[in-house]
Amino acid sequence: MATAPVHPRAARPFADLTLDFLAYLELERGLSRNTLEAYRSDLAQYGAFLEREGIGALEVTHRQLTKFVTELANGQPGRPPVAPATIQRKVACLRSFYRHLRREEIVDHDPTAQLRGPKRTQRLPKVLARAEVQKLLSQPQGTEPAALRDRALLEVMYACGLRASEAVDLQVGDVDLEAGVLRARGKGSKERIVPIGREAVRALRHYLSKARPRLVGDRADDRLFVNHRGAGLTRQGLYKIVQRHAKAAGLEHKMSPHTLRHTFATHLLAGGCDLRAVQEMLGHADIATTQIYTHLSAERLRDVYFDAHPRASRSRPPRS
Repeated sequence: MATAPVHPRAARPFADLTLDFLAYLELERGLSRNTLEAYRSDLAQYGAFLEREGIGALEVTHRQLTKFVTELANGQPGRPPVAPATIQRKVACLRSFYRHLRREEIVDHDPTAQLRGPKRTQRLPKVLARAEVQKLLSQPQGTEPAALRDRALLEVMYACGLRASEAVDLQVGDVDLEAGVLRARGKGSKERIVPIGREAVRALRHYLSKARPRLVGDRADDRLFVNHRGAGLTRQGLYKIVQRHAKAAGLEHKMSPHTLRHTFATHLLAGGCDLRAVQEMLGHADIATTQIYTHLSAERLRDVYFDAHPRASRSRPPRS
């Protein structure tokens, strides 16, 4: 198979091409920090493959790209197989990378045009029952600053369906407790307004008045949620907080920060909330992404029905 013709301007190291591409994604496409880091990692892995194969990014063929994807799927010595969803992201990264090179007239052929990743199986996300949510949210006990922070953090994540990155990026000024809303910054730096429930407002009031000033001290940090040193909470710190309280509630096997987001959406739909409204509150660009929660809601209703109905519980049909 013919290699991709190279433009005279293209005699540049792969690292430089990568940096230009990431700058384009950040400045022109407005991709989130997390997506940029994922693409940076994907391209570093691709670059290592090219180096092992002794080929350049601009001379690579479809067959060699297929070999890269196959190695990801099958695993290599010391490296386990990569999940199909992750491979799909890496393939999407490479497609975007080579489309960018074509726009810049660095290549005039796209070797990823026919590249396909493994079929991605749709797995329904884990969701907490209402009783499990109550059990989790009741774990932070006491009036110590960390307990008040954790209670406010968990309440806000469940009340607003925030991504982990959105929760840690919240500023004090993003919250309007009188109006009962907050401003979240989602993917691509897109902002949206999300209502805050009564219990979350109450937890935030206690945290802001009694805990955050003691945690921050003299430090100037506008982030809403801070750690014990007064610096903004990181995603890793948030994950540890969620896991600690999930373990105390006996829920660690099914919990991550994103579980609260899934639970938020599922409970809203089960309560009769409009799908478009849930899409807007979640910050989904495509309503198809939100529709997965209709399946979760329907499955939960199905379970309740067959567990409770006296003439149905004995003859529960198999799930399709």
